[in-house]
Amino acid sequence: MILNDLLEQRNMTKYRLAVQAGIPHATLNDICSGKTKLEKCSAETVYKLAKMLGVSMEALTEDGILQAERERAYEHGLPEYLQHDLDAYKEGLKNHSTLLDCLWGELYGSINMAAISDSAITPEHADYLRKKYLFGGNA
Repeated sequence: MILNDLLEQRNMTKYRLAVQAGIPHATLNDICSGKTKLEKCSAETVYKLAKMLGVSMEALTEDGILQAERERAYEHGLPEYLQHDLDAYKEGLKNHSTLLDCLWGELYGSINMAAISDSAITPEHADYLRKKYLFGGNA
């Protein structure tokens, strides 16, 4: 569940989130365990959780979960050459490489090859990767 992932990413316990969000710990436990669907909670509860986690309310709902799963899937199972170039580009960004323009070009070419020449990824998949890493996404 996305809520558990967010807690883990923020190194936060369920108890701490419940206290800081001002919701009962039992309610949060039920949500995290799947006993209670977040969509069935009051808008106030979802708002408090989203605010404490620093995400939109939509990111905590089924639509947000589906979007996160699709994005995660879009970055796994890539052709080897594309995965290599994506990893090299990410590493270049992280290390402020002086070859970033070359790494950018390699990744751009690999995305195009995977989408156009090899049909290894869909056009939507290619657009996602281009937007996220090459044209102003969250890279």
